[in-house]
Amino acid sequence: MKILHIPCLQDNYSYLIIDETTKEAAVVDPAEPHKVFLAAQENGVDLKLVLTTHHHWDHAGGNDKIKELVPGIKVYGGSVDNVKGCTNKVENGDKISLGSDISILCLHTPCHTLGHISYYVTGKDGEDPAVFTGDTLFIAGCGKFFEGTAEQMYQSLCVTLGSLPKPTRVFCGHEYTVTNFQFAITVEPDNEKIRQKLAWAEHQWRSGLPTIPSTIEEELETNPFMRVDLPEVQEKVGCKSPVEAIREIRKRKDTWKPTAL
Repeated sequence: MKILHIPCLQDNYSYLIIDETTKEAAVVDPAEPHKVFLAAQENGVDLKLVLTTHHHWDHAGGNDKIKELVPGIKVYGGSVDNVKGCTNKVENGDKISLGSDISILCLHTPCHTLGHISYYVTGKDGEDPAVFTGDTLFIAGCGKFFEGTAEQMYQSLCVTLGSLPKPTRVFCGHEYTVTNFQFAITVEPDNEKIRQKLAWAEHQWRSGLPTIPSTIEEELETNPFMRVDLPEVQEKVGCKSPVEAIREIRKRKDTWKPTAL
């Protein structure tokens, strides 16, 4: 399994997931279809699937065009998410195959949108899995609660995604990492791992390099939204339960202003 970043729009990422045995590929959120199509040609792969995380235009807006560019391509999306161009609606627990070696498990991760799907991807034995989290889980952050509740985001982040194997690589929908870590420091100023990752992310940013992927293990250590089960995090934000804490941290993030690099 090979995964390629394709920067799109202002700060989005699309991804190519390639089965290296068969040279078949899936694309996650092809926001700029021509760019995705060119990347597939340059890598000599056949695009077979579109994996749409959610219905927002900067994720699903390229689906109709990619269907024109690649006749017969299947477009997957959440069954209750009204995904543009969707040909195959999926529910939590549905499985999709790619090539001969790759299995894709659909995980319903609602809140940012009600039908948001994350895709958990496994290859051959011994290869670290990957999860494509759209706008539910960002590195050191999470998406805004546009359509759902704090209870849903807690379930999506801390239960569904938080229970994945710790080495699972996290590929999210946007390059928000530096500002997310700047905010995370305000929640946990004594968390040395957050400080270290902020310095690393700033270096990546200045070098024009992606900060993605992270891992589930790193998120559990540094992402305030995934650390709300910890009494010390609840205490820092004046809350007595994980759901209260995730609601309060999101409320603070919604009004917080980042520091310019």
